Amino acid sequence: MRQLQSLVGFGMLLLGSVSTGWAVDHVVTANPNLTFSPANLTIDVGDTVTFKNAGGFHNAVTSNGSDSFRCAAGCDGHGGNGAPSGSSWSATVPFNVAGTFGFHCEIHVSDGMVGTITVKAAPPPPPPLIAIGGYMSGNWFNPAQGGHGFQIEAATNNDIIAIWFVYTPDGSGQNWIYAQGTYDSTKNTVTLPAVLLSGAKFPPNFKSSDVTQTPWGTLTFTFSDCNNGTASWNSSVNGYGQGTLAITRLTQIDGTTCPQ
Repeated sequence: MRQLQSLVGFGMLLLGSVSTGWAVDHVVTANPNLTFSPANLTIDVGDTVTFKNAGGFHNAVTSNGSDSFRCAAGCDGHGGNGAPSGSSWSATVPFNVAGTFGFHCEIHVSDGMVGTITVKAAPPPPPPLIAIGGYMSGNWFNPAQGGHGFQIEAATNNDIIAIWFVYTPDGSGQNWIYAQGTYDSTKNTVTLPAVLLSGAKFPPNFKSSDVTQTPWGTLTFTFSDCNNGTASWNSSVNGYGQGTLAITRLTQIDGTTCPQ
């Protein structure tokens, strides 16, 4: 039993080095009627299979290069004895390589006591999320809604400015929604307080003292890569409400390069 526990511990150590999720232990039973159940099993890389004897003189054997095993009361090469046995043996085998593994009972292979384990490869890890930086600066819009969009500038000292060139909810005119704040250069998202700018006149009659800033709410930008993301808003001003819009890069600042 101590030898079997050592084998299981060894398998779990290997599992920890290759698996990106929770490992599952599957059970395959050697039966008195000269069958394995299940005879065909599909598992994920990093999972283990525990072979158990439910009656009869059996073992579980495969020949697959470095991944070969011969198990019954433990496994050969791991402190156990893989010779066929009539005891209530149990042995656990880790599967850390993708592929298809046929297995059989040495005594009863000619009677059809065989099985197959298919080990699925682990899915590739998702691409890392792009962090906000100066290379995100430019103009962004939703191609399905051409005619409004965002100018974003990720500046020095982690300052960021975003201007949404859009229209009033009732369609009576244009609106500038101006947002400014700081961003975390290790994250792909930022939420900025926003204001409505109004009240001033066109030059030469412009006076900065005429500009009125009305608190509007927040704008949140989340980028999935250097060219795609979402813009979400939550406004306290009547008529604007809240929502999310997919955005795509329209222009990029000359000399900037996406790190991906």
